[in-house]
Amino acid sequence: MTAQPPEIVRQRTIPYMAEISASVARQTLPAQLDRVEKGEEISITRHGRVIAVLVRPDVLAARRSSRVWAGADRIGAMLDRARDEPLEGPVMSAERAEELVNDIRAGRAVR
Repeated sequence: MTAQPPEIVRQRTIPYMAEISASVARQTLPAQLDRVEKGEEISITRHGRVIAVLVRPDVLAARRSSRVWAGADRIGAMLDRARDEPLEGPVMSAERAEELVNDIRAGRAVR
């Protein structure tokens, strides 16, 4: 049996998300908060379109942190690849670099 990526597992294990209209949410907010506190996630809709989701803070933090770690892994992989690649030669001539430095110095002198 092959292991599934964490994202696939997460998508398939999230319990059914209840959906209520914004007007019902407004009228029953304390009850909805009790449901969320027990672990349920609730989508709030307006005109049939989801506009918000009620979710516990710890669940939200866990989801955000997994995205941050995934981003860190991507950056780490890029750094590893960059370490293995040889540096390219200078992309700017020494004369052009000197010209830019002189332009910067001239600009500072005007101030």
